[in-house]
Parts: sequence; C-alpha cells; structure tokens
Amino acid sequence: MLMRIYFSGLGGVGIGPLAEIAHGANYDVVGSDMAESSLTQQLRERGIDVHIGQDGSQIAAAHTTEPIDWFVYTSALPDDHVELVYAREHGIRTSKRDEFLAEFIRDHDLRLIAIAGTHGKTTTTGLFLYACKVLNIPVSYSIGTTISWGPSGLYHPDSKLFVYECDEYDRNFLHFEPALSIITALDYDHVDTFATLDEYKSAFIQFVQQSAQAVLWEKDRRYLGEFEATYEAYDEHMDLSHITLPGDHVRHNAFLVEQALEKVESRKKKEEIVEAINAFPGTSRRFEKLADNLYSDYGHHPAEIEATLQLAHEVSDHVVLVYQPHQNVRQHQIKDEYTDEVFRHADDVYWLPTYLSREDPQLEVFTPEQLSSQLSGEKVHCSQMDDTLWQAISHHREAGHLVLVMGAGSIDGWIRQQQHTINE
Repeated sequence: MLMRIYFSGLGGVGIGPLAEIAHGANYDVVGSDMAESSLTQQLRERGIDVHIGQDGSQIAAAHTTEPIDWFVYTSALPDDHVELVYAREHGIRTSKRDEFLAEFIRDHDLRLIAIAGTHGKTTTTGLFLYACKVLNIPVSYSIGTTISWGPSGLYHPDSKLFVYECDEYDRNFLHFEPALSIITALDYDHVDTFATLDEYKSAFIQFVQQSAQAVLWEKDRRYLGEFEATYEAYDEHMDLSHITLPGDHVRHNAFLVEQALEKVESRKKKEEIVEAINAFPGTSRRFEKLADNLYSDYGHHPAEIEATLQLAHEVSDHVVLVYQPHQNVRQHQIKDEYTDEVFRHADDVYWLPTYLSREDPQLEVFTPEQLSSQLSGEKVHCSQMDDTLWQAISHHREAGHLVLVMGAGSIDGWIRQQQHTINE
C-alpha cells in the first residue's frame, strides 16, 4: 500500500520540489497552499492533488477520502497552524521537510551531494544539475527555484546521487550527513535562527564535520576558524580563466562544482566537465533576463548585491539597481554594510521600502533614507513600487542602461507584472 503524504505549502520553493520528488517515487501525494501559483499549477498538471486554501477543511477532506500517513510542512508554518493542529489531533505523523528528505534519501540508498552556504547556493546547485544533464549522469535533486531544463524536484529511478540545495535556516542542514558538501560563500545571516556570529559559524563547522568530504574556498575556511574535518580548501585568488561564465562569484561557484564532479564522477574527463559547466544557462531569479536591459535577481544581502552588480557590469557599462531590502530584522544586522564599495558598479540606485516578513514588532522599521545614508553622491533615489518607478525604469532601458531589480520580496512579481502589461 502506497504511503499517503500531505504537503502543507505546496507553492513554496522548499515544499513544492519535495512533492515532485515524492510523486516521482510513486508516493500518494496531496497538499495545500494559501493561493494558486505557477508551482501549484505545475504540480496539478503532473497529477498531484492540490487544494487551495488552508482553513482546515482541505486536510480534513483529504484525510476522510483516504487516511494521510505523513504531514510534511515548512519551517515557516506556525505551531498553531490549523492543518498542523489537525494532523496532530488525528494521529498523523508530522515533520518538517528536512526529516522527510533525510528519510527518503536513506530509504532509496542515495549518496547526498549537499550545496550549503550563505550566498550562491541556488546557482551552484543549478550548475551541478545542468552539468549532470549534459554529462548524462542520472541524479535526483531538489533546488529552490525554477529551472528551464526540468522540474524543481525530481526522483530519477536510475540515480545514485541526490543533489540538494541545503539551507541553514532553522538549522535544516544539520539533519543531513552528506557524502560530499560544497560550501559556497559565507556571511552571518538568519539572525532569527542564529543569535550570534559564533552560533552561525559553529553550525557550519558541524555541517562540514557531518560531511564525509567537503570542498570550499580558503577564505571561508578562515572565516570559520580552525576545526577538524575532511575537506579541501582552495585559494580564492587562483586562475579561473578556463571557466567562461560571466560574474566572478559565478566562476568561483563553478570551480567548486568542477572539483565536486571530479570526485563523484571519476569516469568523466576534466575537459568534459568544464565544457558542461560553461554551457550553464542560469536559473530563475539569479540574474535572470526578463527582457532587453531588464534583469531580476533574488539577492538581498550586501555581499550578494556587490557580487551581482559586478556580474552586471561585465554585461553593461551602465548599471541601474532597483533594490528592495528583505526583512527589517535583517536590516538591523546589516545596515552598516551598505557602503559605497558594495554599490560601486551601480550608476543609479532606486531604494525601496523593506519587504516585511517574520518580524520582531519591537524593532524600529528602517526607512530607505536611513538604510542608504552611508552612500555618497546623488546616485540614490528613495522610491516606491509605483508608476513613477516604472517610468524611470523604462527611461533607463530606452537609454541602453541595464536595469537590475533585486530582492527576495515582492519586487520580482511586481516587475514581471509591469513587463507583462506592456507586452499585452
């Protein structure tokens, strides 16, 4: 008899791919989300029973039709959420996504390749997956975005590897013992999970120690300090001219993928691996081209802003940034890191109000003027997501300027809607 699994939050980039994986492995999959989205529509098209709404009637109806064995939910779900309460009251097994995935990997005898780090996880995971596709290496995987060459989550029956974008939020990554970990750029983040920098570093040290082997840059090894583990650390100043992808940070991520693939696929020649990596087409929301002179990126940390602006400057001599900060609690941590050096590759910066999510109501909400106060000159324009901003964006694009919109909140949806309206 097939296990019946209910996924709460099907439209999210963490839960949606897991539903895809479970469905591909022939589990009986059902689930819900608050609203319809492109991901819930994709899941429905693949035969998954998707319920819109989470008032309790959806899970009750699903459980009445056929008993649910396992309720899987996101870390963002509050402990008193009506679906979680229903599952507990009816004796249904409950767990967050990490417990489900760890058990799935064990049950299917897969070797875990985990991509972890503060910045660059999604692009690095995409690089690894695309190279595997080109090299005809069957893999199962979960990636926290949409990709043009497959679904966001996949179970391949011939795979021996499971590739996972392994997030540190809520200490998710500490539930795994990877065969190989790729550690991308490190910076203190997720203050709602890690109260201090030392806690953050300790979690990553533990993760590397739980990995059979790991690859990372020497600068990140220095960031963590001295510790005992099996890893290889590479000089960040080494020659990467054999990797032709745009963006210095992308080339560094690609090199780690190259090293990891050489370890897990010794039958492939180095030249084959590099050629596959250099063909990488990118992923959604990571310097994604929406239209001529218009790009969207998920970045919302000063280090990510600086790296993506450097990439953009390789593409265009005149870069305009539209930036929406993410989480006020995070702004209190990183406010002093918004410096001229971070924004040096931007000729104009349109600074939007912070997108609020999982906030501490006791904290002052910083304004765009406060957050951008350390930037000199007249490049900063404190703005709103409105017609005035769209007109400014249109003017820059018509002048041949590259416009980059960045943020993890509502900015991406807004800019896509504006572009869609123009194209109708």
